[in-house]
Amino acid sequence: MKQKYYAVVDLETTGGRAARDKIIEIAIVLHDGQEIIDTYSSLVDPECYIPYGITQLTGITQEMVQGAPHFYEIARKVVEMTEDAIFVAHNVRFDYSFLREEFARLGYTFSRKNLCTVRLSRKAFPGLPSYSLGNLIKSMGISVDNRHRALDDALATAELLRRILAKEDNEKAARDMVNLGIRESLLPKNLSLEKIHALPDACGVYYFHDQKGDVVYVGKSINIKKRVAEHFADKTEKAGKLQQQVFDISYELTGSELVALLLESHEIKRLSPSVNRAQRVRRFPFVVHAFENEQGYQCFDIAQVTAKNRASFHIISEYPKLSHAKGHLSRMQATYELCPRLSGLQPGKGACFHYHLKQCHGACAGKENPEDYNERASQAREQLSTVFNEDFFILDHGRSPDELAVVLVENGGFQGFGFIAQDALNGDTEPLRDAVRPYPGNPETTRIIQRFMSSGSGYRVVRC
Repeated sequence: MKQKYYAVVDLETTGGRAARDKIIEIAIVLHDGQEIIDTYSSLVDPECYIPYGITQLTGITQEMVQGAPHFYEIARKVVEMTEDAIFVAHNVRFDYSFLREEFARLGYTFSRKNLCTVRLSRKAFPGLPSYSLGNLIKSMGISVDNRHRALDDALATAELLRRILAKEDNEKAARDMVNLGIRESLLPKNLSLEKIHALPDACGVYYFHDQKGDVVYVGKSINIKKRVAEHFADKTEKAGKLQQQVFDISYELTGSELVALLLESHEIKRLSPSVNRAQRVRRFPFVVHAFENEQGYQCFDIAQVTAKNRASFHIISEYPKLSHAKGHLSRMQATYELCPRLSGLQPGKGACFHYHLKQCHGACAGKENPEDYNERASQAREQLSTVFNEDFFILDHGRSPDELAVVLVENGGFQGFGFIAQDALNGDTEPLRDAVRPYPGNPETTRIIQRFMSSGSGYRVVRC
């Protein structure tokens, strides 16, 4: 069977989460882009309760699925009908993720090139108020007997696909979507589109290996497959290096974006991959330190420290390069309207240059009282700090719905991360501590955690 065949799939399920909910009906319409070649449909016993709302929507009752085949009994048929075909669905991520999850429960990796008719419809018929299957059926006059039953919806989707592909240039648009935007000519010789399609649509860290097995690039993404595809979609200097060097791909799922960021940072430092440039630095010799001057003003300055003189500074933050320290301090000085002289950014004594331009409140000339100045300086110090003042755990999404990621911050910095089953939580922090695997912390990991906590959501903080 050639790739020109499309397996148009529709599922009815007990809910919207593939890791938790189950399939109750499946339909597959095999199509060659112009006409239907074959069809298959079956109710499926989910071995669980069908919610009342699902029955109301689909008409499928608990009694109807009693005696229906279990998924494992129809799995071979699903494999045979979709093999070597492009997997098509309206909102393909939903149907594809459910089938992948069902096959994963059987110990089988289900991997197909896929195509979404929602995305394709937006390109083929721009300007419509809605691209839901129901609205497209209505606006295009597609005949359907039983909406929200798998076979009828699959047949409607197949007809929608036929009409899309009949329009000029849409076969190319479909091919580009199937290929994830990848130019096959830019793929490394040992990598195939099938291998990239087999990557998970999930959060984690991925590794590009050369022919010897050495890691040449480490990256992280909330969608590994999508991000890996992007590497081979454009002609860039980095893509060129990857095309020449990459022989294989591996990955580690994290569920949590914070854990992915921390693991990526650690792995880049540990492995020093040749194509990675950022985050390879292990040393942070430049610091911003704080002190109070004779007039009672809170001041900042930049210094290069060594193991011997480190204890003599009240260190606020650390940097791999002098320019990074100056840049960060300059942003805080401007944001909180601090005096550049008292911030170590303008040498000399007396009133600073900014004061004469009326861009400094005059702390350097004794024109602003220390209490007012120090209030803003304290805010800047809090933003500059790469030291945490409290010990705590961060609980974030795990690799599955019944798991949590755990990140430990203690003694001022990042200590490590791990994973724990949700039902292992009992109000005590010891199970959390036992779940954490130690990882080295540094100013970079602190900033990763700070940025995540300031912009992230969906996590919990548990005090140690």
